[in-house]
Amino acid sequence: MTPPTKARLPSFSLDEFRGALGMFATGVTVVTGRDANGKRIGLTANSFNSVSLSPPLVLWSLARVAGSMPAFSRGSHYAINILAADQRELAERFASKSVDRFAGLVLREGSGGAPIIEGAAAVFECFNRSRYEEGDHVIFVGEVERCEQREGAQPLIFHGGRYYTELPL
Repeated sequence: MTPPTKARLPSFSLDEFRGALGMFATGVTVVTGRDANGKRIGLTANSFNSVSLSPPLVLWSLARVAGSMPAFSRGSHYAINILAADQRELAERFASKSVDRFAGLVLREGSGGAPIIEGAAAVFECFNRSRYEEGDHVIFVGEVERCEQREGAQPLIFHGGRYYTELPL
């Protein structure tokens, strides 16, 4: 029997697919960088994952239609700030389009100028190594130049469309 050369059409709706994806609990990140004019950019993302230990690589994805796509595509560096349980407000702020996302934040400049959010559970400072266009998103692979973690920090968790600080066992 000849193996198929492409996938069959989905047997589910977009809402069913979204609901099933929501059953996978993830951490919450804020990805930050700078545009060509040096302006800070950032957004909430839960599409973060490790790729390789040697070399140290991580990935995240961004919708092709995102307003920050040109800046992240052309920029040399970005930072992935893994949010701590006490940073839910930041997750919501960086997911919103109608606010100054960086107003009042304590920041420092990281590798290549990417803003680092103080108090994050962990931070990965990345060189923008490669991008892959798949479906309606672009997958960014970052080569980690520096990383750090805050000892004792509890992660912010996203599951089923809601934020949690811990899931019951």
